[in-house]
Amino acid sequence: MTTRIFLLATLALLGAAVFANPALARDRGPGPAPQSHYDGRYQHNRAYPVRGYALAERPSNAIAVTHMGEHYWYGGGVWYGARGRGWVVVGSPIGVFVPVLPPFYTTVWFGGMPYYYANDTYYLWRDGDQGYQVVDPPGAAAPSPGPPATPDIYMYPRNGQDGDLQAKDRYECHRWAADQTGFDPTRAAGGVAAADAQGKREDYFRAMGACLEGRGYSVK
Repeated sequence: MTTRIFLLATLALLGAAVFANPALARDRGPGPAPQSHYDGRYQHNRAYPVRGYALAERPSNAIAVTHMGEHYWYGGGVWYGARGRGWVVVGSPIGVFVPVLPPFYTTVWFGGMPYYYANDTYYLWRDGDQGYQVVDPPGAAAPSPGPPATPDIYMYPRNGQDGDLQAKDRYECHRWAADQTGFDPTRAAGGVAAADAQGKREDYFRAMGACLEGRGYSVK
């Protein structure tokens, strides 16, 4: 009986030491997962930590971004802001540029333009800045199911480009070809005078094909 009482007392003291010592408490293993929210908009279907969730250490594998004098880290579609000696999940700063999209994003089309969506944030590609800009939501209009039609263009991904990249490349080549030639097949009569339509149309499709082939597609 005396031995049993001694063992119970020893275990109780050890338990108290663990909870009193933060270093020992950390050694008990990972704690509960941070609170998260599930983003199902546009069938994005991903979970992200909630805003306000605090971290004691700077997030790893994230990109340092400065905007309007504020310092952020950006990784995995999550934005972190410096708060004292720690970091906290924050909303994405409108107007900031990032070099890459989140690893999981959903492409949605508004007004003939592709928006890249993840974690309640919309990104737009800006040719002039060669980066993706965080922008305001595109309004109440419903997104269209895909990019603007460009008839007579058939492209095959030689390098295994996925559907999202194909849509992005097709749209960007369409915009470039339209800007170069002044002809836009998504507009009535291509947006040019009837007398110029045929020649401009041919110029447009040559430019479109050259752009897509330069990005690794077979074009017919």
